[in-house]
Amino acid sequence: MPVPTYPFRRPLRRPFRSALTWAAVPALAAALLAGAPSVAAPTAAPAAVRAADPAVRTNQLGYLPDGPKRATVVTDSQTPLGWQLRNASGTVVATGTTTLHGADAASGERTQIADFSAYSGTGGGFTLAVDGRAGHPFAIDAGIYDGLRSDALWFFYQQRSGIAIEESLAGPGYARPAGHVGVAPNRGDTDVPCQSGVCDYRRDVRGGWYDAGDHGKYVVNGGLSTWLLVNAYERADRAGAAGALGDATLRIPERGNGVPDVLDEARWELEFLMRMQVPEGRPLAGTAFHKIHDAEWTALPTRPEQDAQPRELHRPSTAATLNLAATAAQCARVYAPYDAPFAARCLDAARRAWTAARAHPDLFAPDSDATGGGAYGDTSVSDEFYWAAAELYATTGESGYRDAVTGSPWHTAPGALSATGFNWAETAALGRLTLATVPTGLPAADTARIRASVTAAADGHLATMAGQGYAVPLPATAYVWGSNGQIANNGLVMAVAYDLTGQERYRAGAVETLDHLLGRNPLDLSYVTGYGTRSAQNQHHRFWAHQADPALPHPPAGSLAGGPNPGLQDPVAEEKLAGCAPAACYIDDIGSYSTNEVAVNWNAPLAWLAAFAAAPGR
Repeated sequence: MPVPTYPFRRPLRRPFRSALTWAAVPALAAALLAGAPSVAAPTAAPAAVRAADPAVRTNQLGYLPDGPKRATVVTDSQTPLGWQLRNASGTVVATGTTTLHGADAASGERTQIADFSAYSGTGGGFTLAVDGRAGHPFAIDAGIYDGLRSDALWFFYQQRSGIAIEESLAGPGYARPAGHVGVAPNRGDTDVPCQSGVCDYRRDVRGGWYDAGDHGKYVVNGGLSTWLLVNAYERADRAGAAGALGDATLRIPERGNGVPDVLDEARWELEFLMRMQVPEGRPLAGTAFHKIHDAEWTALPTRPEQDAQPRELHRPSTAATLNLAATAAQCARVYAPYDAPFAARCLDAARRAWTAARAHPDLFAPDSDATGGGAYGDTSVSDEFYWAAAELYATTGESGYRDAVTGSPWHTAPGALSATGFNWAETAALGRLTLATVPTGLPAADTARIRASVTAAADGHLATMAGQGYAVPLPATAYVWGSNGQIANNGLVMAVAYDLTGQERYRAGAVETLDHLLGRNPLDLSYVTGYGTRSAQNQHHRFWAHQADPALPHPPAGSLAGGPNPGLQDPVAEEKLAGCAPAACYIDDIGSYSTNEVAVNWNAPLAWLAAFAAAPGR
């Protein structure tokens, strides 16, 4: 039967800002180490233990030998339970006793925690048995995150617009012709008009990444995602781990060109972002068009090269312009050793965007502009000004940008790094993280204060994890559209705190954040396709749409679903998830775009975090 078109809007702006003050959070990170196991002499496994029980929730991919290894057990028992860690042959290799947690607000369950972090053996096929019940098998291996790092980044190649996706790189079933290169039935993106009343000329805005499950391309979401990928390389380079993200590490056409592959991938979007800049001699020169997408929503499924909808450029916005300024300034800094002319072009675009944003500080994208694509409305852009100024200052060292940084209220505001995490509409944290990690001419005391704000935020996330049955760095009240992206972003903050201090608790928190994404959650489901015994398979997407058309593929391995969203903002979620606990408001159905879409800004922090876990360096 035909599958209906699902019109949708992404959240216009997150509806709250956390009331949690990090300075008031006690130092509870030690609680993460409770319930440590004893290493047992090998014993035979009782035959009564079942192969898998959904009450025992683990990271279904596995654990690092020197990292945290914890599982959540759903039980009404009021007393601690014994647990056994078994290897692939069923031999017991470690034993211990769970720690009581009790009621968990996010899941609505009663939980206990099994901690087997002291075990450092390696191998595959381990299972954890608690009170006679065993969870899914997993591995313990130092290379456990190598594949996820690669696949989470490979996602971006498969999301590319304006290029044929090759089977030799993408794999059987995933090849497709180039989308939106002016070949019929496409009506873009090489010669695209503006919406009526926006401009009287046309632009070549080919390339970039399709943002999510639709065919739209959005500067604000693309900007955040690009920053995260480039920052992943910049971070790895500082930590002495750049080789893992270097040339010939990804399955992309540019491999072997002498440039780190993650930078090649990010450049595909950067080139598009610069094409979105209004040219000199035109009204609003230097600003950036907010987005380009179809005039009406396309049907599900629709392959990119089959999209017959007219394409339109939407009015420039200050937020988009500052995203361009920030990412292009970062580009100028990071790409200079590999392609100096491109870096210079980036810096020129960044300077022009900054000047244009200062001249037009109130070009706000309207929330009502949500036909054919997401609105991405944002009427508060002081955070984007701070982020862009920070990137330009870190790159150039110029006093004008320094003054914009130090004069911003976000420079000292405690809310820049909040309990709920940064996102496309709240970007002050990105400026704070850059200033904490990139050497600048700021006074030493100012830099120390900035770095202390990062570690204070990380301590807050650790405290949040310690107070939950599933150790998720997100308050129970903070699950929103794209919650998995928020969770990964908060894991990134803990990773940066580790880089700044070398304190192991921050690395442990960042690595344990991946547990939620990979199956240690109330649904006993890995949200990353292809990773874990039970993983998401039917994310909302126009091409990876096997549920809608069996001739089309599932999402490729490494694709992250948006995650639990108690807002229930689509018809499928409204029908199927009424009454769900916040962390359980998810359904693996292609129609649930508010819980089960993919998006570049969610896969980007997953890739960043997987790269950190695979090679933390220092």
